[in-house]
Amino acid sequence: MENNKFNNARAFSFNESITYSDGGIVSMRVLEKSAGNVSLFAFDKGQKLSEHTAPFDAMIQVTEGEAEIVIGGIINQLTAGQTIIMPANVPHAVNATSRFKMVLTMIKA
Repeated sequence: MENNKFNNARAFSFNESITYSDGGIVSMRVLEKSAGNVSLFAFDKGQKLSEHTAPFDAMIQVTEGEAEIVIGGIINQLTAGQTIIMPANVPHAVNATSRFKMVLTMIKA
């Protein structure tokens, strides 16, 4: 399915496009294509995605706050402006050490 959740040819801000939820995680699909997708996330402090694997490479870009990204047992501390690639089929987890927002880009093909 080819789908774009945001207006084409119109500027927008990732950080202004999603809001936090107290005690929760908010996600929003920005772009969805057969080759992959781009999603926005807003994590409240202390929230996490427990360790899991994905069959595709994925890239996290932290746009606000700080997070701990664990990939293959290695802990990475990321702050706003930093990016990390999570290889396919390698266990990974996301922990919000503060409120933070991220862009997740998943490449399927």
